[in-house]
Amino acid sequence: MEVSSFSPSSPSPSLWDYLGLLILRPALAILFVTSFISIGWFLAWKLVLVHVPLVQEIFGLRKKLTKPKPRTGRISRIYNTIDARNSTPAG
Repeated sequence: MEVSSFSPSSPSPSLWDYLGLLILRPALAILFVTSFISIGWFLAWKLVLVHVPLVQEIFGLRKKLTKPKPRTGRISRIYNTIDARNSTPAG
């Protein structure tokens, strides 16, 4: 009696089995990994990275603080010296 590896009762793999094995499974695995990394990055960004000054500077998130120029008062100083000269009694 000869035993063959191919038995007529077991169905051969169909096209859908090959499609699932060669295309669908790797695509789903890649999708799972990229979504896992994306969710991790998003959480890290929202919870930690937004508060790091270097990251804020690189991505332009920090509004640059513009300090107003200190008033030098040059014009008022000119008028004060003119008033001081005019108010001194000539003598």
